[in-house]
Amino acid sequence: MALMAIKLRYLVPGLFLLLFIPLLSAHAEEETEEAEGESAAAAAPIYIPLKPAFVVNYGGAGRLKYLKTEVTIRLSNPEAANAVRHHMPFIRNNLVMVFAAQTDETLESQDGREAMRMSALAEIRDLLQREDGVDPEYVVDVLFNRLTWH
Repeated sequence: MALMAIKLRYLVPGLFLLLFIPLLSAHAEEETEEAEGESAAAAAPIYIPLKPAFVVNYGGAGRLKYLKTEVTIRLSNPEAANAVRHHMPFIRNNLVMVFAAQTDETLESQDGREAMRMSALAEIRDLLQREDGVDPEYVVDVLFNRLTWH
């Protein structure tokens, strides 16, 4: 009988651990998945299309020329997205100026179109930093969904 009492004394805590360790590890996994989900949501890119499409005269004197483009801004921070929405008229104005400064040579070459895209990105970054103190790195990219010129 004494031997059985000793075995039960060691067996009960062992059974207790066997039952509750899986529950504790499952809870820890749920917390880890929740934390990963929150960080993934915070890191998910935010896309803001600039509607309506831009239609801008370019090229200076001579025959009337225009370009039409649909632009989307890619951001990595909700605060930057709010700043873009707040300053949308100012952003659109400055982008019109960037697009109007183009020439046939810049629009006809891939390098020229890339330079125009980088100018638009720099303009948006500068504007948001100047107006709201938004970190320029939060403005990840400017995307031309469609670009045509005549």
